[in-house]
Amino acid sequence: MERRNNTEVIQDILHLAGKRVLDVGCGPGVLVRMMTEAGAKVSGLECGALPLAKARAADPAGDETYMEGVGENIPFEDASFDTVVFFKSFHHVPVDAQEKALSEAARVLVPGGHVYILEPLAKGSQFELGLLLEDETEVRAVAYQVIKDAPKLGLNETQEVAYVHVSKHKDFETYRDAKILVDAAREQLIRDNEQTLRQTFERLGRETEAGLEFDQPMRVNLLRKAG
Repeated sequence: MERRNNTEVIQDILHLAGKRVLDVGCGPGVLVRMMTEAGAKVSGLECGALPLAKARAADPAGDETYMEGVGENIPFEDASFDTVVFFKSFHHVPVDAQEKALSEAARVLVPGGHVYILEPLAKGSQFELGLLLEDETEVRAVAYQVIKDAPKLGLNETQEVAYVHVSKHKDFETYRDAKILVDAAREQLIRDNEQTLRQTFERLGRETEAGLEFDQPMRVNLLRKAG
C-alpha cells in the first residue's frame, strides 16, 4: 500500500472550504483546527472530559466550537452539517451503538452530504504495539461490517481508499501519554505494563532524527446521504 498522511488524504477527498463539518470523537481538537484552517466551519464532539478540556484550552484556529456528547446521540438538529467525520473514532463507539451512530450521522447531514470514516486496520507495527493494551481486531471488523451495511440507513458508499500512515512519536513517554489522553481508563494498565510496552516500542519502531516511527495501514470509507 502507498504511504500517505492522514490529514493530506482527508483534504484530498473532502472539499472543506465553506462546509459545515462535525468531527465525532474529536479528542483534543487537532483535526478540528486543521479543518477550520482549511476554511470549514467545524464543530467537535467529544465524550472524554480530559481531551475535551484540552481542545477548549487550545489556541483557536478560527470560529470552531466544541460540545460534549457521543456519536450515538448527536446533540445537533437535523440537516445541520454538510459533512460528518469519524477520524479513527468509529470503532470506539460501543458495538451495539455503531449502527445508531451512523443513523445519527445521516440525520444531521443535509441531503447529499457525506460521512467520512477513517479507521486503522488490524495490522502493521503500530497495531502490533497496541496489542499489549487491547486487541481491537474483532471490534474493528464489526465496525467495518456496520459501515458496509450503511445503505440501509440511506448512506451509500462512494469511495474506499486504503493506504499506510506513518505514525511518529518523539519518544516512549509521548506515545504513552497520548494513549492515556485517548482513554484515561487505560492508564493503570499502561503503568502496570510500562517496561514491556517500552521494550516493544523500541523493538518495533524505526529510528529517525525526530524519534521512532511505526506503520499503520488505514482505510477511508466515504458515504453519501441520498438526496
